[in-house]
Amino acid sequence: MRRRKSLVDLFAGGGGFSRGFYEAGFEPVLAVEIDEASTKTYVSNFPKSLIISEDIRDLECWRLRDLLSYEKVDVVIGSPPCEPFTGSNPNRMKDPLDRLYRDETGRLVLEFIRILECLEPEYFVMENVPAILDGDLSSALKEEFSRVGYDVYFNLLRAEDYGTPSRRLRVFISNVRIDPPKSSRLITVLEAISDLPEPSADPQIPNHEPPPSLSKSKLKKVLRLRWGDSVVKYEGAEGRFLPNLIRLHPYKTAPTVLGSSRFIHPFENRLLTVREQARLMGFPDNHVFLGGRDQQYNQVGEAVPPPIARAIALELLKRLGT
Repeated sequence: MRRRKSLVDLFAGGGGFSRGFYEAGFEPVLAVEIDEASTKTYVSNFPKSLIISEDIRDLECWRLRDLLSYEKVDVVIGSPPCEPFTGSNPNRMKDPLDRLYRDETGRLVLEFIRILECLEPEYFVMENVPAILDGDLSSALKEEFSRVGYDVYFNLLRAEDYGTPSRRLRVFISNVRIDPPKSSRLITVLEAISDLPEPSADPQIPNHEPPPSLSKSKLKKVLRLRWGDSVVKYEGAEGRFLPNLIRLHPYKTAPTVLGSSRFIHPFENRLLTVREQARLMGFPDNHVFLGGRDQQYNQVGEAVPPPIARAIALELLKRLGT
């Protein structure tokens, strides 16, 4: 029997990127994730994979090679934190290059590149917000990847084009051009969540417990919300204000799911459950999220949606000869 292609996931989070690759036929063999709750989630969903729960900056090349000595890695994927680059961060550094070279979190992108040099995979895919290409950043990234032996392509893909019930434009930086075939139509909020039962303290479906209660003041606003309206707005970069607590339109694709985002149910005056939010990201119901409630919401919102991950993985499998 032909072996499944090997996968290493850096900044693995709750495993959305790995989930899509696993569904396509890859075998997650190693993951790196510093957050404790996300690590527990990853282990629960991919128990056969090794997982290193520590700061990637402390990982030495010899150790990774020793752990993976039994095989060459086919693909390395990863999602370094986007906070230094995203327009939703009001504290983002003004100079784009400073976000990569001076911001300690932004420098984690360079750690991804360091691990590539160590493992020398056949292919890699790094996901982030499109703003990681602002100003001179695209040229700087090309130079950094070239230094470790890889040409790069900046593949701008929309998750909703590949079966995800929420909008999400992201750049997938890789050493090959990636252009998967698109789905024939968009999936609406109602299609994604309407078959779920009422939230229960003892749910049949994981992570579908009753959501946190709204304060009285927020509930008053929610009662007047129309589809697409929001309860609050928060300040992002450069003085922009972004909506939160949006009442979802049932017959449209959902807005972008973020770690900080919470949505109001289209027909009920309550927040979505973690499972409903996970459905909007295309997670299957057997993908379980562990940790506190906010940690679970964050794992969902910070993930790469499995449907677009699967579409990318299938493209790479063609190149790998399966």
